[in-house]
Amino acid sequence: MIISRTPLRVSFCGGGTDIDDFSKSSNNGGKVVSMAIDRHVYVTINPRFDNRIRVSYSSLEIVDSVDEIRHDLVRESMKLTGVESGIEITTIADIPGKGTGLGSSSTVTVGLLHALHHFCGRSVDKDQLADEACKIEIELLNQPIGRQDQYAAAFGGLNAINFSKEGVNVNPLTIPTETVSQIEDEFSLVYTGITRKASSVLSEKPIDYEEKVNRLNEIREQAEIAEKLLKIGDISKLGLLLNEAWINKRAISNSVSNDKIDSLYHKILDIGANGAKLVGAGGGGFFLVHGTPGLRNTLEKNLDEKYRIIPIKIDNTGSSIIHG
Repeated sequence: MIISRTPLRVSFCGGGTDIDDFSKSSNNGGKVVSMAIDRHVYVTINPRFDNRIRVSYSSLEIVDSVDEIRHDLVRESMKLTGVESGIEITTIADIPGKGTGLGSSSTVTVGLLHALHHFCGRSVDKDQLADEACKIEIELLNQPIGRQDQYAAAFGGLNAINFSKEGVNVNPLTIPTETVSQIEDEFSLVYTGITRKASSVLSEKPIDYEEKVNRLNEIREQAEIAEKLLKIGDISKLGLLLNEAWINKRAISNSVSNDKIDSLYHKILDIGANGAKLVGAGGGGFFLVHGTPGLRNTLEKNLDEKYRIIPIKIDNTGSSIIHG
């Protein structure tokens, strides 16, 4: 049996500037500052005794050919890697379900590709995994998404990722151990109880095209600031910057937020958070929240239990084969 483990991610600033329409047309390209976290997607692969294909996720499929597979990420990953039959594939996630804003679809794709390549006896680097995942999601499946999730999942760590017509450049941010500890102590995820596919949010018409471009330029600039703040260890200002990022994100489309999400955001700040923003495209999923180390307990005491509070730690490994 082969098992791959691939991390989910949170983005501090820059989300939306990684979409090709912006990054390949903007003079400065796109930029995202993100962190892979210790919540993972696991993909297991095992050869079958016959030539059929069994795929287990939230549904179960047993089919005779690749083209019959309904799970589009599994189907296209198998085609790309040349695996055609006689295989069992299972996907399991620490945070199950789509629409969490943590990059789960791209994490699944990267993990699938890694496990399938290993099944074929091939060793692949992180750039190839991320590039192939982008090809599947953006080019083959025509998803209106960006490229940050695939690279965050493949590389792991804390990175400033640049996007342009020349390609994608991942710049690992080397910060002191005490700054890493501060990030892990002071940042938390708060679940909104709402899930929504990123593609459905990103494909909806923005409030105004020119306004969207202006906001994306501001969001890119915030990513530059976030990178500098991380390098100097000013985590408090980084937390405050989340509020500015959230204001710009909300201005891009009416689908990014709603009354329930706005109410939760203000409640989180009233409880004592320094800053907060939805991660991912918006419309639901998780708030990334910053505050003092004691804030996490305060949130748990003051928020309804349906709003789950999750601590996060950095994953420095990226996608890896942990068995097989």
